[in-house]
Amino acid sequence: MATVVFYFQVHQPFRLRRYSVFDSDPFYFEDAKNGAIAEKVADKCYRPTTKLLLDLVRRHEGNFRVSFAITGTVLDQFEKYTPDVIGLFQDLAETGCCEFVGETYYHSLSFLYSRPEFEEQVEMHSKKVENLFGQRPTVFRNTELIYSNELAAALAAMRNPDGTPRFKGSLCEGTDALLGYRSPNYVYKPPAVAESLTKDRDKPFGLLLKNFRLSDDIAFRFSNRGWEEWPLSAEKFAQWVHQINGDGYLCNLFMDYETFGEHQWADTGIFQFLDKLPEAIFDVAPGENHFATPSEVFDRFDPVGEYDVHEYISWADSERDLTAWRGNAMQWNALEEIYRMESSIKDRIVEAKSSGDSTRAEHAKYLLEDWRKLTTSDHFYYMCTKFWADGDVHKYFSPYDSPYDGYINFMNVLDNMRTRIAKV
Repeated sequence: MATVVFYFQVHQPFRLRRYSVFDSDPFYFEDAKNGAIAEKVADKCYRPTTKLLLDLVRRHEGNFRVSFAITGTVLDQFEKYTPDVIGLFQDLAETGCCEFVGETYYHSLSFLYSRPEFEEQVEMHSKKVENLFGQRPTVFRNTELIYSNELAAALAAMRNPDGTPRFKGSLCEGTDALLGYRSPNYVYKPPAVAESLTKDRDKPFGLLLKNFRLSDDIAFRFSNRGWEEWPLSAEKFAQWVHQINGDGYLCNLFMDYETFGEHQWADTGIFQFLDKLPEAIFDVAPGENHFATPSEVFDRFDPVGEYDVHEYISWADSERDLTAWRGNAMQWNALEEIYRMESSIKDRIVEAKSSGDSTRAEHAKYLLEDWRKLTTSDHFYYMCTKFWADGDVHKYFSPYDSPYDGYINFMNVLDNMRTRIAKV
């Protein structure tokens, strides 16, 4: 038996406009461009792919299941620019075959820099998902699958208002260096967390590990004509999934949602592949292979062992570490500077509220909102100075001519933020 867990990340940042040292206004974000990109990606990916997934759920009578982590930043843009996309995800939620996974609202690196801010963003995201889709996330996935034992302990300690455990488990990258001879195709658990954090759980805090080889066959290699397996058919891929039997019972396919139609264009045949994939997986071994959501997997299977992650890992680049965001001095400096502002901004909010000055309170509110948009990990990703294949990926996503332009632009904005903080 192989149970397929299809998980998609859906994310768009609020991109900054070109902001020079001579600018003094508080309008940092390029609304027109953000709207145009939201509409473009909706046409190429979000609308056609979500409609196809809805059709697959109905066609297979609920046996096909999917999951998403949709960031707060992209949900805000959907509401502003493409509200019909929200409606499509709501239709998918109503089928009962779609799970929404929790994450940080602003797709930030806050766990690394500010635990209070991390917890605030997690709760903000949960409330947004619950309001829009009627689900309160019970599984977590940190920004860009960034994970360590430390994160697992923090998540295991989080509680709902009634005192019950907040999360059943987390998604993370499955790396060869940490797995060794073991397979990513099982449920794992972090090294023993303090007994006080686990005593009220029916099961240990669980981990689902990305099968990066099979995931990347779709996300990155699908249209590569130089790949020895090109062209990739649904039937061939289904055989690979079925071969997991005997070396695990899960096939965790984690990827960007924009894989469909945006990164892999429609003329590559990616939509036809997705359309045929569930049927091919069912047909290769009738009655044996299934689809499930992360929480269903955690409920159904027990961990087979520990996944011990002392140093942070992610799903980015060939290193699978944090160097995509913290690999050079510019990135370190920008991150330190943005998080150094947090306490000042939040102090100003408290002061503004206690003063009874509604105008001051409104300014403080917008200041915090802008600050949080600036914590989005993409801004630091644009500053990456990697070369070769990983560098090409960074260039593809960056709106800047160079990482140095991205850094200078970001720091110009921070200079203005400091002025605003002083005035509130």
